[in-house]
Amino acid sequence: YHQYYTTMTVQTVFHIEGMSCAACVARVESVIGEVPGVEDVNVNLATGRASITYTNNVCSDEDFQRAITSAGYGVSSLRNLNEKHSKLVGGLIRDVACAISFTLPLLVIAKLPLIPVVATTMYGFLNKEVWSFLELILVIPVVFIAGWRFIRTGWTEIFHLSPGMNSLVMIGAGSAFFYSVVGMFWPDLFPKGTVQSYFVASAVIITLILIGRYLEELARGRISKSIEGLMALEPQVACVVRNGDQIEISVNSLQVGDELIVRPGERLAADGVVIKGESQVDEAMITGETLPSEKTMGSKVIAGTINLAGSITYRITSIGNDTVLRRIMDLVEQAQNDKPRVQRVADKVASIFVPIVILVATFTFGFWMFLGDEQALAFGFVAAISVLLIACPCAMGLATPTAIMVGTYRGAETGILIKSGSALESLGKANMILFDKTGTLTTGKVKLLDFLDPKTGEKIKAPDAVLAKIAAIERHSEHPLSQAIVEAAFEKNLDLPLAHDFKALPGKGVSATVEHSTFFVGTKSFLEEEGIKVEDPRDVIKLITDKGKTPVIAACDGEVIAVMGLGDVLKPESKLTVEALKHLGLAVGIITGDNKATATFIASQLGLDRVIAETLPGEKASEIEKLKKEGFNIVFVGDGINDAPALVTADTGIAIGTGTDVAFDAAELVLMSGDVRGVAKAIMLARGTLRTIRYNFFWAYGYNVALIPVAAGLFFPFFGWLLNPILAAAAMSISSVFVITNSLRLRKLALQLSI
Repeated sequence: YHQYYTTMTVQTVFHIEGMSCAACVARVESVIGEVPGVEDVNVNLATGRASITYTNNVCSDEDFQRAITSAGYGVSSLRNLNEKHSKLVGGLIRDVACAISFTLPLLVIAKLPLIPVVATTMYGFLNKEVWSFLELILVIPVVFIAGWRFIRTGWTEIFHLSPGMNSLVMIGAGSAFFYSVVGMFWPDLFPKGTVQSYFVASAVIITLILIGRYLEELARGRISKSIEGLMALEPQVACVVRNGDQIEISVNSLQVGDELIVRPGERLAADGVVIKGESQVDEAMITGETLPSEKTMGSKVIAGTINLAGSITYRITSIGNDTVLRRIMDLVEQAQNDKPRVQRVADKVASIFVPIVILVATFTFGFWMFLGDEQALAFGFVAAISVLLIACPCAMGLATPTAIMVGTYRGAETGILIKSGSALESLGKANMILFDKTGTLTTGKVKLLDFLDPKTGEKIKAPDAVLAKIAAIERHSEHPLSQAIVEAAFEKNLDLPLAHDFKALPGKGVSATVEHSTFFVGTKSFLEEEGIKVEDPRDVIKLITDKGKTPVIAACDGEVIAVMGLGDVLKPESKLTVEALKHLGLAVGIITGDNKATATFIASQLGLDRVIAETLPGEKASEIEKLKKEGFNIVFVGDGINDAPALVTADTGIAIGTGTDVAFDAAELVLMSGDVRGVAKAIMLARGTLRTIRYNFFWAYGYNVALIPVAAGLFFPFFGWLLNPILAAAAMSISSVFVITNSLRLRKLALQLSI
């Protein structure tokens, strides 16, 4: 088991052995929840894991182990789960082989006599009583060797007053077996004409359910490979520089500060910063980005990613559990262990479902015995067994966790980290998306966007010479607007002249002498304070301001020569994202601390439905609360740091980051890349997962509701329909396999944006 410590509580995770249906889940949660100090417990049937949150120093792991074992289930650590799963599958293969080996000849002996010619030959060779005795010999290994797992666990469930799937199979198959034995050796105990052999039914029931359990475990194994796929990204050895020599050592021996050399085609063993070389790195499994990322000196690199081109040397900043890859694995496991509201309701239903089924089966038998004719015993017996088998709640327990497991893995491989199944549930029900502006819809970096003639309002005819002189002054300032002007000049590869007598007035502007001319660059009021008349015949300054940009005016020797517009730039994918979200039927808005003019202009460019501007971080949270009271299910998308209050307040918080500096704590979903298209993909993934869960529950509950009346013989007087116990067992097994394979379809869920 693993433990995660906080100041007040401890979380521990066990692997529970012997669970087979939703009733088992409810029983395990119940006994653990009764331990003093337990705050929360989630048991996942698909993974077999119990995640327990409890108050520190009030109870311990030993208390939980005692509670679980007293309920009749096994407990083990999370180590060697692959080995345990392989052992479980191996045991199922042996039992299936045993069951088939004896059931097939049993079927031949029991069913061939239905053909008159064959019956004459068989009974001429051996009398009917001998053939019946051979049936008994063949069925015993099926029931008591291949089916022993059902008997052992079924008795334990009944002993602890928590019947589940194993109890139903044990009662159903066992009743068929012992009814046949009694009828064979003591036929006078039954009314005349009611003695029948159900050895075949008993054997086939166990064989079909074992095959179903085997297929179920194979499908579960495919799901569990999600985490294995992430763990496989970690290399086992790394090339480290020690005392000037290059040596290969185990990744477990690495230390923060070590220098690693990564050659083309190799995976990175730890997080770090490049100190030598240039290359391209495939970060698709971490960020979901298909294009490789350029890495040069100072670039951050992530464990598990693949170096594609040249060799690089980097210094380790994080190892082991502190790497981004391990944090991703922790998030995926955490999400898979979480239980959304819909599953909690399903587990409560399952906890009372099996006892109700046993009562229905008992009532069915009694009803037929009371109202039936001379065949009442046979009819009642068949109907009762069919009810027991058709109603096994295996599929109910698997409906949600399998879909959540596959959905979270599908998200992880697309660069969408989902912290909980509850987050997927709330995201799938969202009807409004609110974006923070800076760094989310925009690049978060100021750029020079307009360089205009103050008299005409048009672009300056010879901008390079003017821009070079202005940039020569601005490069002496550290103000973001100044740096944006300098960067624009560098992007054009302009040679900057020397500036002398530089002066800066904070909040106003700068001045300097360039090539014997005096320049002032800054706000309109600053220039006017310096005695420069700022005329604006074309309302150039107002036009820039109306577009949400910041106007910066430049004057040379007392005359205004340029009006510049600086501002943040929309990310190229922002408009496509908004269109995709609106196509999905969501209202889309912006909530920002920027002024109303800037926010309104951005909203007009993107076609947003709602604009909330000039809000402080705390006010963003209160604005979201107001919208929630109006009935909106809000998703807030921000950078995950300054927007933490809003991320927590929203029904679902999505943090957009670069993968290494992303805020894992405040948001419920994390987009590893800065691509906001991930928001629309997350919505599609959440809706696809919820849709799969609904289909799973429809199948799990639908076939029960539909077939229990048929199994009970309700339609026999009208249509002659009476469900054979063998078909009931097959339907029960198929339902579980269907639920799992239906969930596995999420691995192929298309997450392309289409408008």
